[in-house]
Amino acid sequence: MIFPDFTQPLPGALGTVHFVGIGGSGMSGIARLFLSAGHTVTGSDRSENHNTEALRALGATVTIGHDAANLGDADALVFTGALWPDNPEYLLAVERGIPLLHRSQALAWLISGQRLIAVAGAHGKTTSTGMIVTALLELGEDPSFVNGGVIQSIGTSAARGTGDLFVVEADESDKSFLLYDTSVALVTNVDADHLDHYGSHEAFDEAFVEFSGKASELVVVSSDDAGAVRVTASLRERADGSPRILTFGTDDAADVRIHSVVADGPVSFVVSWQGADYAARLRVPGVHNALNAAGAFAVLVGLGFDPERVLAGIERFGGTERRFELHGVVRGVSVYDDYAHHPTEVAAALSAARSVVGEGRLIAIHQPHLYSRTQLMAGDFARVYEELADQTIVLDVFGAREDPIEGVTGALVSDRFADQTHVDYLPDWQAAADRAAEIAREGDIIMTLSCGDVYRIVPQVLASLGATVATTGD
Repeated sequence: MIFPDFTQPLPGALGTVHFVGIGGSGMSGIARLFLSAGHTVTGSDRSENHNTEALRALGATVTIGHDAANLGDADALVFTGALWPDNPEYLLAVERGIPLLHRSQALAWLISGQRLIAVAGAHGKTTSTGMIVTALLELGEDPSFVNGGVIQSIGTSAARGTGDLFVVEADESDKSFLLYDTSVALVTNVDADHLDHYGSHEAFDEAFVEFSGKASELVVVSSDDAGAVRVTASLRERADGSPRILTFGTDDAADVRIHSVVADGPVSFVVSWQGADYAARLRVPGVHNALNAAGAFAVLVGLGFDPERVLAGIERFGGTERRFELHGVVRGVSVYDDYAHHPTEVAAALSAARSVVGEGRLIAIHQPHLYSRTQLMAGDFARVYEELADQTIVLDVFGAREDPIEGVTGALVSDRFADQTHVDYLPDWQAAADRAAEIAREGDIIMTLSCGDVYRIVPQVLASLGATVATTGD
């Protein structure tokens, strides 16, 4: 992976911008914004997806495969930390001496001069960002935004608006969220992750303190998450008392408190704010989404918007791609995909699924993401899956930006199950799809979970379910 230089000044002007890995969820959104700002955009990726197709339709030149010739006459190159330093396009850009911008630096360049709402946290960022954007649009605002997933009701992950607000999902994984000139910071939680980069829980906490402390108008922070509570305490110790803080959660002392939560299907709850109660019912399931909604609500009422209109806007949010996303139903078995890749996220996703499956069972297909995370958290993953899923199928590790670590495979997770009858380690995807179809019966949910490429197994699962129908005559 490449470690970006966040100290370099941003260029004053940019013409043609080339994106390496343009098909990624974050990169494609930023590329969209450069296109809408009138820039010539080129890019490359290792495979086609719906993002590359959409960007071509918007006027970008996208090449599949990485080659130095793809750089063309670009004036700047945008990359992510997952890029390997031997990438030929990157090497040619270094040789030419053109600006090399991490995606967060490119986004900071676009945001300049606008009021930024930055959403950070180990979990819940994409959904919370989507809720804020959806509500702002319902409130008659026209924000610019970049989210980590497509907001289903809008049909895009990024757009350039005419208003002064800019909403972004801020990435904590490599400290790039510290780059932004933030007006409003939302911290959904501070559940330690990316310790391969930070080195310790304390360093992870401190990064969130720094991120929150830079907010010029408002910090909204969870009252329920232990790490977020530590961040709040650090902020309140400051002699100048800045920035302004609003807390949210189920805690009795929270400024925005949720209670009376009912999670049997689309979640409903009551929000208490400044002595008044407001009832809400979301279109998405899960207690964690009630908490995400509370954070989004706190941001918007903190900016002065009417509470009832804010909640009405949040209730219009219909989810984002790869967050409890239904892909099909075959012989009464529903197949979902979810981005969850940390034990806390997996627990939230499976709990949400449990609230809608009724008498059916949950069959999870887990793709471990990152060798370092798998090595560190294998036992936590096993505990969560064994507790909340009826059967789990474990694939091999999606390494992303990391080199393999000897002895770290998906078996590290499956071997930690106390009851081995509830888990299968199947590195072969077709075998995994067939096993899921074999187990499933009418009313069950099969769910793939990972931020890797596990969503690509969904068509195989659906096909295997169909083949099972043909074979058994069900």
